[in-house]
Amino acid sequence: MSVALVTGSGGLIGSEAVRHFAGLGLDVVGIDNDMRQEFFGAEASTAWNVRRLAEELGGAYAHHSIDIRDRDSLAKLFARYGRDIAVVIHTAAQPSHDWAVRDPFTDFDVNAGGTLNVLQNVREHCIEAPVIHCSTNKVYGDRPNSLPLVELESRWEIEPGHPYEQGIREDMSIDACLHSVFGASKVAADVMVQEYGRYFGMRTACFRGGTLTGPAHSATELHGFLGYVMRANMERRTYKIFGYQGKQVRDAIHSSDVVSAFEAFFRNPRSAAVYNLGGGRHSNTSNREAFALAEQITGQEMITEYVEANRIGDHKWWIGSNEAFQADYPDWKQVYDVPMIMREIYEANVDKWVPGA
Repeated sequence: MSVALVTGSGGLIGSEAVRHFAGLGLDVVGIDNDMRQEFFGAEASTAWNVRRLAEELGGAYAHHSIDIRDRDSLAKLFARYGRDIAVVIHTAAQPSHDWAVRDPFTDFDVNAGGTLNVLQNVREHCIEAPVIHCSTNKVYGDRPNSLPLVELESRWEIEPGHPYEQGIREDMSIDACLHSVFGASKVAADVMVQEYGRYFGMRTACFRGGTLTGPAHSATELHGFLGYVMRANMERRTYKIFGYQGKQVRDAIHSSDVVSAFEAFFRNPRSAAVYNLGGGRHSNTSNREAFALAEQITGQEMITEYVEANRIGDHKWWIGSNEAFQADYPDWKQVYDVPMIMREIYEANVDKWVPGA
């Protein structure tokens, strides 16, 4: 038996990974206790996604409602499957830098402590299994805001000819900048994943994601940019724009493209690998541009409210470079761009996200 163990299996990337690796013929063990509902409220619950996985995959999927902070329960599960575990995909996290400020202890215990718990269990029970960790571009803190940017009509852009014109690379420093409490907990997790790779010779990868997105997102105001743009438009909610004239830029990568990158690493793992992974120049948008696309898709105007103050530590412009990953895995291809992503989100939720829902 070959097992893929997925933490955060009810979430956007976790559920995509469950389906993908089950499709490769692995038995999938999922860990998710729906902390997303605790973080963001009932509308962000992942319970619906867990039910759907069980219905679709049947016996190929075994779900465990375990908190990754619970070392004893986690250790028992790892011991149960032992060396049958062929890969560990760690997507469970507290994902919002706004929420982290409210409860730094929980944020750090989940993001840093939970990651350490996963790593140590892999070391003790299935040390040959590659560990794929969902990190974040927030490990770079607000360093990207020091780049020379030019204000255009609908977005901020990097100065032409800059070394990062095609996307920010992994050589950007993560030191001496403002990270947000969330960013700091994710830095701790990111560095620990690298350390277990280097110190113990484990095969680990940190994927520093840009905006990870897709129709399986339980989108809410504090997390899930493109999903929440579509949800606000479809449900006639007021979308709050936080600073930067609404011209802040994000690259966006579909969950399907993310997990196909995970598969590439699983098939040919390295030790202590670090990769930026996002939409890159292929798939990026500003708030304003995303609003225009949503309006085009639904035929309804966005309802917006502008808040002068930007979120602390928020990026003004983020387009990451996938160059390092593509150099190591040249067969990986990105499929989705922003219009395709937003159209798919709309079509998947057109019967669910309605006014007054």
